[in-house]
Amino acid sequence: MALAQLLSPYQQRVDQCLREALVRWPSADHELQQAMEYALLLGGKRVRPVLTYLTGEACGAGSAALDSAATAIECIHAYSLVHDDLPAMDDDALRRGKPTVHIAFNEATAILAGDAMQTLAFQILTEPLAELAAPRQLQLVAALAQASGAAGMCGGQALDLAATGKQQTETELATMHRLKTGALIQAAITMGVLCGSDEAQQYQTDFAEFGAHLGLAFQVQDDVLDVVGDTQVLGKPQGSDSAAEKSTYVQLLGLDGARMQMQHLHDKALQALARIPYNTDKLSKLANILLTRDH
Repeated sequence: MALAQLLSPYQQRVDQCLREALVRWPSADHELQQAMEYALLLGGKRVRPVLTYLTGEACGAGSAALDSAATAIECIHAYSLVHDDLPAMDDDALRRGKPTVHIAFNEATAILAGDAMQTLAFQILTEPLAELAAPRQLQLVAALAQASGAAGMCGGQALDLAATGKQQTETELATMHRLKTGALIQAAITMGVLCGSDEAQQYQTDFAEFGAHLGLAFQVQDDVLDVVGDTQVLGKPQGSDSAAEKSTYVQLLGLDGARMQMQHLHDKALQALARIPYNTDKLSKLANILLTRDH
């Protein structure tokens, strides 16, 4: 099954939810609204919301709860990309084959757009849902906040910036990537479980383990693609991590070593998934596709 074939229905679904959210909670400023639309609807694989949808469907979740969780996590991911691309961070001019938000608009608008998308995520998550009890909604909010804050994605970005130009150990590199990239991927899966049935909650640990290994493997594959990928296919400059003196698995283990580590993590992710007595075939297929992708 091709990546586009598996992802397309969910991509269309979350894109429609994002458009509806932008209409429902519009900005008072026209340029800020345009920047948010640009960032949220620029494209991308929508990996995180798709993981939420696939996990939730396996766990018997309702559609309204899944739409809420998937849209919220994509808002957080989009905001993180906008801020990561800023000159004070990674200073990137290209994202998904198009100018980054601070290039297409300006730095101040990019910062505000990121801030607004972050708060929009939690506004979406706290809307009352008939099919989900309030305590479970609170758990969704907590899971996303934990994954995106100082103990998750933001903390990982801080470690990444601090490590620029320095040699890291494999343990340090894994910690950084588990926070910067893996935490939100793991949260996407956890949120799918939280949207599911009461019975499904007993498998949170297994799903979380799957997400942890998948998230780190996803980043290792990114490190490999930064070396062997094509700029036109990647949608960002090939070799940008090396040029910015970023610590990567390829730098630490070599290209073959990084690929072996990715395969090891892939195997562990599938082993965790195999312990869950639900139909997780689509999740397994998505993992296989993501970890053999060329962009």
